[in-house]
Amino acid sequence: MAGEAVPITSSAIRLDADALNAFMAEAFPHSVLGSSGTVVSAVPGHIQARMDPKENALRPGGLISGPTQMGFADMAAYALVLAHIGPVAMAVTSALNYQFLRPCRPGPLFADAHMLRLGKRLAVMDVRIWTDDPDKPVGQANVTYAIP
Repeated sequence: MAGEAVPITSSAIRLDADALNAFMAEAFPHSVLGSSGTVVSAVPGHIQARMDPKENALRPGGLISGPTQMGFADMAAYALVLAHIGPVAMAVTSALNYQFLRPCRPGPLFADAHMLRLGKRLAVMDVRIWTDDPDKPVGQANVTYAIP
């Protein structure tokens, strides 16, 4: 029926990759475009994102820094939540636990974010960060978002 609320579900998305990238550019106007990554694809329960870290993202030893990796994992989780609930800017991270699995060498980073649970107030996701081989992640995050 017209005007009836559409239930939030992990089996359908409300924003595709282009809409997610446009929303994030609008919601974070002071960020350099693409500096925290861009959404490559969005389907129910999953998004994939890409980040091309700049030289200032490197730590001593020439590896991509932990804060850069964790920020990218958080962006991927945020995009996954928004893909399912729509453009709700005030969805916020309530927990992020990151495991460093192997050295993160310079180059493009990719994130695969999967929805584990989407409730009315909380969303729980698994995010895997990888460089050149998705079967060899450099990091893994469990991320929980509070939904207003």
